[in-house]
Amino acid sequence: MAKEPKTIQEQIELLSQRGMLFHDINQAPHYLANISYYRLKGYWWEMQQDFEKHTFKPDTYFENIIDNYNFDRNFRILVFNAIERIEVSLRTKLIYHMSLDYGAHWFVNQSLFTDPFNHSIFLSKLNREMLSSSEEFMKKHYGNHKNEVPESWKALEIVTLGTLSKLYKNINTQLPAKSRITNELGINSAKDLASWLSAITLIRNIIAHHSRLWNRAIITKYKWPKSTRFPLLDYTPDDQRRKKIFPILCAMIYLNDRISPGHHLKKELQELFHDFPSIPKYKLGFPPDWQEQPLFKNFY
Repeated sequence: MAKEPKTIQEQIELLSQRGMLFHDINQAPHYLANISYYRLKGYWWEMQQDFEKHTFKPDTYFENIIDNYNFDRNFRILVFNAIERIEVSLRTKLIYHMSLDYGAHWFVNQSLFTDPFNHSIFLSKLNREMLSSSEEFMKKHYGNHKNEVPESWKALEIVTLGTLSKLYKNINTQLPAKSRITNELGINSAKDLASWLSAITLIRNIIAHHSRLWNRAIITKYKWPKSTRFPLLDYTPDDQRRKKIFPILCAMIYLNDRISPGHHLKKELQELFHDFPSIPKYKLGFPPDWQEQPLFKNFY
């Protein structure tokens, strides 16, 4: 049976009945008018004492929920900035190395790819996107060269990170160009990088929909390199640890160290935790000694 909608005041009363406390209950209507009850539910879910009756543990304050929400919002911005650099760099390296080795239209050459079926799906999707693109450079291309396939530096500029990561994965591993791309990003194995990119794409899509990263399980399984060209972590995160964001966040920061050595992600992360001191870092998978890990040690 569908639940009846509740007014904001009724929502506050329900939270109070279930044991939620308020430092200033007069501020609560403002938050609930701008952040839905259902969205906030993801931030208080583990603070419940009884998951059937939905009663809260002692000392659960509404304001702490808002702190978690605001932390997550800023955390998503930081992670998205890291992903943006990865996407732009991957696109650039694919275009540069593959074009120099195999020509401007390398992406249509099926012999360069391991899975013909996936390559054919990619080309069909790409063709639709190019023809319907609102980008001025794509319109100009078809205006001047109606029956010519756009060069890779035009074609790949309009595709998503997900499409780029699948394209990279499908490139024949024996090609020197693929090895150069992999090595420039500080990774020894193309399979490891492809696996990272798949997980990063999932996180990018979560952020694009303004969904919660806070205390979220990462459902995409990904590989962890046996070794990397530069220091990363002094342990191998097991499958359980990889369900939290810390390991894949470290992977993103590691890639950013190669792509943009002057980035401020580590400093911004430190400042974010300083601004939200009550945030339990273990909910994100951060170990107690995270600042002593090789990836961070030279910075802190």
